[in-house]
Amino acid sequence: MTGLLLFASFAILLILGVPICVSLGLSSVVGLLACGFDLGMLPDTLYASICKYALLAVPFFVLAGAIMEYAGISEKLIRFADTCVGHRKSGLITVVVITSCFFAAISGSGAAAVAALGGILIPAMVDAKYDKGMSTVLVSASGAIGIIIPPSIGYVVYASIVNVSVSDLFLSGIIPGILLGAAYVAVAIWMSRGNHEIVHREPASAKERWAAFKDAIWGLLMPVIILGGIYGGIFTPTEAAAVAVIYGLFVGIFIYRKITLKNILSVLRGAAISSATVMYVVACASIFAWVLTTSHVATDISNAMLALSSNKIVLLMLVNVVFLIAGCFLDGSSAYYIFMPVVLPILQALDVDLVQAGVFITVNLAIGLVTPPIGINLYVGAGIAGVSVSSLVKKVVPFVVGGVIILLLLTFIPALSVGILHLAG
Repeated sequence: MTGLLLFASFAILLILGVPICVSLGLSSVVGLLACGFDLGMLPDTLYASICKYALLAVPFFVLAGAIMEYAGISEKLIRFADTCVGHRKSGLITVVVITSCFFAAISGSGAAAVAALGGILIPAMVDAKYDKGMSTVLVSASGAIGIIIPPSIGYVVYASIVNVSVSDLFLSGIIPGILLGAAYVAVAIWMSRGNHEIVHREPASAKERWAAFKDAIWGLLMPVIILGGIYGGIFTPTEAAAVAVIYGLFVGIFIYRKITLKNILSVLRGAAISSATVMYVVACASIFAWVLTTSHVATDISNAMLALSSNKIVLLMLVNVVFLIAGCFLDGSSAYYIFMPVVLPILQALDVDLVQAGVFITVNLAIGLVTPPIGINLYVGAGIAGVSVSSLVKKVVPFVVGGVIILLLLTFIPALSVGILHLAG
């Protein structure tokens, strides 16, 4: 009964248009009352849910991404990638994905990558005679790689829930992110195969490439410093986030000189709002997950799913379906907190590596970022391109299919994700 009230109230609030975080909080209160808990424990539980050392990395990574975006690194990354591969057949498609991967390694946010890159890349693709709808979907889908390639805010949240190493998740996300990017390149080339109007650019000279590289090197160094420091044992992922902020400020103020005392407040304000939104979602979703676990609803659902089949392939497919659907409606943090209490016992019963599970579950959510009806990246891309989301639905399908193929490979071939951990010792 508690589970029914919990999920029914949450669904009704979403249908009424109430924000997800508020819906989670209100439905959690309904669950607490149904279980007979004293509402006086709510403030302490909310505070305890976000008072975790690992989660301290979230606001720092958000701020680092905001600083580098404001410093104009997106334009420099695009220019560098364009001088390297922009002249090749379908080179602009590759530029979109490569730039998205690099920016993902800076911002760690899918929507931020689309917002930062879409205003430049979508018009550039349209000018080169690529289909506008396909271009919009490509930029939106490529931006979703931001939650897979480290540093990823999603991995930090997942790690805080299931108690696994953030560093292991970061390292395991590199190859899956590259594979997903390659799949999107292949899909975009296939969709553009009959377009003979595409404008091909002249190859850049060695001098132009060197100039573009020198201009972008400071941005390219950020993921190297973050990941190198973590795996070199110099600092933890949380400390790496703080280092990224300091490095971003240094680059923005002294190298690119885009950040001044006058505009630093607007950068801090935007990052504070984004961080507060994420932490508010985490707090409310934590209460929802706590009610699920304490009332034994999560255990009952897990047992019911395990009773459906003892086949590992069937159950893992079922887990993927759950998160694919969740990704269409919820942000990553909410999806982790709501469904991990249900899915975690299943993964443990199947003896699935929780780091590998974190990667393929996050890939599910990345696909959901461009899947209607509430694919946030798709809405951001459509807003930048000035087109309706409904006009993009058919063009999304091939990208979703490509993403699902990579998802299945990551689900059933663990070496594609956690194999790098064994190589790294």
